[in-house]
Amino acid sequence: MQIRKVQLLGVRQPLSQLILGCDNKETWEEGASVWDHWLARGGNGFDTAFIYGGGKHEKALGEWMARRGVAGDVVVVVKGAHTPNCTPEAIGAQLAQSLERLRISMAPIYIMHRDNPDVPVGEFVDALNVLRGKGLIGVYGGSNWTMERFEAARVYAVARGLQPLTILNNNLSLAEMVKPIWAGCISSHVPATLNYLRKTGTAHFSWSSQARGYFLPVELRNRLPEDTGPEACFGSEANAERRRRAEELAVRRGVTPNNIALAWVLAQAFPSFALVGSRNVEEIDSTLPAVSCELSPDEVAWLNLDRQDPLAG
Repeated sequence: MQIRKVQLLGVRQPLSQLILGCDNKETWEEGASVWDHWLARGGNGFDTAFIYGGGKHEKALGEWMARRGVAGDVVVVVKGAHTPNCTPEAIGAQLAQSLERLRISMAPIYIMHRDNPDVPVGEFVDALNVLRGKGLIGVYGGSNWTMERFEAARVYAVARGLQPLTILNNNLSLAEMVKPIWAGCISSHVPATLNYLRKTGTAHFSWSSQARGYFLPVELRNRLPEDTGPEACFGSEANAERRRRAEELAVRRGVTPNNIALAWVLAQAFPSFALVGSRNVEEIDSTLPAVSCELSPDEVAWLNLDRQDPLAG
């Protein structure tokens, strides 16, 4: 079973629809077996950030890419400018360090890790376009940005003939986030945002795409700290019904409810990519059935409670 790749506008090579989070390996030796297996299964997307591990995680991924000679075969999502250092000036300074750690000359995809509402959106757009003009970044976007700020940035860029933000990197999972996992986190699982993404064809990179284990069996569900666990952040009557429906459909499809939930993210009517946090080979393999579990529009709507009548068959 191979991970599906799709072409993302502005990125040279097709990108795997699942993107592997690299926020937990401190040495290349520790990450090698997982990253090797990811490549073997067709995954070429890797997500990292300036703040992860105080830089150790970027360095580990960079050394692995160099030792394997695969820098030209993978697509690294580089994130920077996290609160409290979310300023236009911080973007370039942090990017330079990230590229050095990763041992690459440019970031094919760059994401601002947070927004800073105190800064006019135009200042961020201008800073990103300067870096793009220098060949240091390709396409870019924002993580945990509101739709209002994201659209304002697009309008500013288009009016001046600049490259706009083209990727939104918020939470999106079948379970709607009811309590922010971390301060400043924003969910795209609201009708207005989903409609915007469909209407504009904006690409979405979902973090916590599997709702922190909300769809796992109960004995595996509560391994995270209670205040940031799946029930604390996703527990609601509506989500409990979504989980029940995922369990029902999983039986029909011969997969797990977690696979169904991830397949829902991938089945959106806009370019939808899912960040996954597989920490070992076994977790990669248990995730992959979601890729081949293609959902119909009726199934997508039913799982999200947008239609109440039972599925046929």
